[in-house]
Amino acid sequence: MSVPPGIEAEGGAWRSIGFFPNFLLRDLVGWLAALAMLAAAAAFFPAHLGEKADPFAPAPAGIRPEWYFMFMFQTLRYLPATILGIEGELLGILAFGALGIVLLFVPFLDRPKTPDAQPGKLWTYLTYGALAYILLLTYLGYTFDPTT
Repeated sequence: MSVPPGIEAEGGAWRSIGFFPNFLLRDLVGWLAALAMLAAAAAFFPAHLGEKADPFAPAPAGIRPEWYFMFMFQTLRYLPATILGIEGELLGILAFGALGIVLLFVPFLDRPKTPDAQPGKLWTYLTYGALAYILLLTYLGYTFDPTT
């Protein structure tokens, strides 16, 4: 907050308040009041984007995920209904989650034991295999009709 020009020219004393906590709290009250008005307007006058979706309606025929999820979608389609008494789709989803966690730890797992040693080729081969798997299943997902 600056001193008004009239008082600054007179050289008079100006009542000042500190930024913290006085000005900060005053500003915070203004922002919270504006947020409360916005929330109230959104609650009382909601914006509708069209018909509400029916969560129990079946998915449209021929629906496909985006390309970056296609290999997962195709993998889940190839899994049998049950594997060792457990639902196949559940095992597939758990496997994708476990692979995601393994990917988080790859930088720590692929370190050489000594400073002059070369990193192992195992992770390189696993990466090439994963890329080939992803490309193949994405190709199969877009090539073949999903309704069959």
